[in-house]
Amino acid sequence: MRFTPEELRKLGPAILFALVLVAAGGALIWGADATLDGARRQAAAAQAERQQATERLARISEEEREVIEKLDVYKRLKQLNILGEERRLEWADAVTRIRTQRELLDLSYRVDRQRLLASVPGKPANVDFFASTMRVQLALLHEEDLLRFLADLRDSGNAYYAVRQCSLTRSAQPPAGVQIAPRLRGDCDIDLITIVDRGAKG
Repeated sequence: MRFTPEELRKLGPAILFALVLVAAGGALIWGADATLDGARRQAAAAQAERQQATERLARISEEEREVIEKLDVYKRLKQLNILGEERRLEWADAVTRIRTQRELLDLSYRVDRQRLLASVPGKPANVDFFASTMRVQLALLHEEDLLRFLADLRDSGNAYYAVRQCSLTRSAQPPAGVQIAPRLRGDCDIDLITIVDRGAKG
């Protein structure tokens, strides 16, 4: 089909308008694609940021849980008077009290010099574990007296008491006519353990 020059002149504006529409449509499509790509990039960045925030929150929750657990342990140790310098006066008072309450007439002990058991690296400073060995000798009516003495000592809460060794031996026969007399002798080595946190503020 052929158009005359007159018809082409009349169609010119319409063709030009159509070309403008095509160009505008192309520009819109290109702009939409660019916008979509930008939106996708923003969505990916937001998702990555959200993932990082979730991981940070999980780390914070885990650290908080660990702090709470360590704080509970610290409070328990504090209640037991295990933290800090050794308390020899309290140890002596505890032994005297137990001897009186249990009516242990023949009980003697001595506490050796304190020694370092272990030094554990920590922040901001090391945590040192010390032990002082208490050597106890006591006369017993029966084995139960020794177990009660050790339980009372542990419950006194002035240190962590770790029994290294105990031995029982029979005493000599009591004099004739004596009804109640100790028939056993106990010898124990007990480590009294304390913990010193070098980084703790006084």
